[in-house]
Amino acid sequence: MKSPLIDELLRVAVVSGASDLILHSGRPALMRREGELTPIEAPPLTDADLDDLWERTGASVAALDHDGSLIAPDGSRFRVNLLRQLGARAAVLRRILREIPVLDTLGVPTELLREWSGRPAGIIIVSGPTGSGKSTTVAAALEAINQSVRRHIVTIEDPVEYIFESKASLFTQREVGIDTPTFAEGLRRSLRQDPDVIFLGEIRDALSAATAIQAAETGHLVFATLHSSTCADAIDRLQLLFAPDEREAVRKTLASQLLGILCQRLIPATDGGRALLCEFFSNAASSRRIIADGRMSDLIDFIMRGDPLAARSFAESLLRLVKDGRVDGATALEISDNPQEFSRMLRGITSSTQSLRR
Repeated sequence: MKSPLIDELLRVAVVSGASDLILHSGRPALMRREGELTPIEAPPLTDADLDDLWERTGASVAALDHDGSLIAPDGSRFRVNLLRQLGARAAVLRRILREIPVLDTLGVPTELLREWSGRPAGIIIVSGPTGSGKSTTVAAALEAINQSVRRHIVTIEDPVEYIFESKASLFTQREVGIDTPTFAEGLRRSLRQDPDVIFLGEIRDALSAATAIQAAETGHLVFATLHSSTCADAIDRLQLLFAPDEREAVRKTLASQLLGILCQRLIPATDGGRALLCEFFSNAASSRRIIADGRMSDLIDFIMRGDPLAARSFAESLLRLVKDGRVDGATALEISDNPQEFSRMLRGITSSTQSLRR
């Protein structure tokens, strides 16, 4: 029997702009919105509700873990992970988005991303913690290509978060676990699928990292996401995926193929939403030498002192958000990696403002 509660929860998730629904038998549902978990005012889920969900996703009643999909009454699509916890059934539903944000609206370095995206080959890394909007940034960049250039774009994702409509470009979207067994295998096979642009949803191991770099080296434009806290940390994490005797060679190849790194975080904004905080650099001759040599402290200094159009630190980006009124000073101090130094930078803004008023 179809559960009206499941349909209502799907409707609420869509209307509220939630990214995820978390369902536990015997408990009211939760949704994740703007990165925060929020209870939904609805009755606790019953066994009958979960029976319906299991049936709709094609899982057997006895299934312990199952990945599937679900289409809501309004046509919205969800990826579904069914599970059991403490013997009871539960599920996490991730909404798959069709409306792809315009690059100019995200708060990322738009011109730099457009420049990178226009290159015929190389690797672009978008990094940050889980839920920082990495996939959204890449999707917006891919959509910009899609609207203007004829390319074959192959994506390997887990899960697919945006469904693209092929326009000037043609998309082949593959989901790990459904269309290909692993990221590394999907990436390896994508090289035989005549791609111009490849999006690797996440670099998880040495094999996927090596194949992504090789794809860039053999004439493909590669977008990849990575979990890291800073641009320098992204380089460090990549090399640490490899054995010690391989790292120098990996750094040298990466240094020659890397177009740039964008690292991002979502932080509380003054309007109650979230603001995008970015650190980035465009890889140039001096940074190539730094990366090849593994001098991460010098890379940090390069980002802090480089051309502001081609490199910007988190501290400088945070200062700009405060100056523009997007983030308040107290929040910025809490978020800052170096509160004492950032407090000095804030005093500089205050002094400049007072001088202008005089």
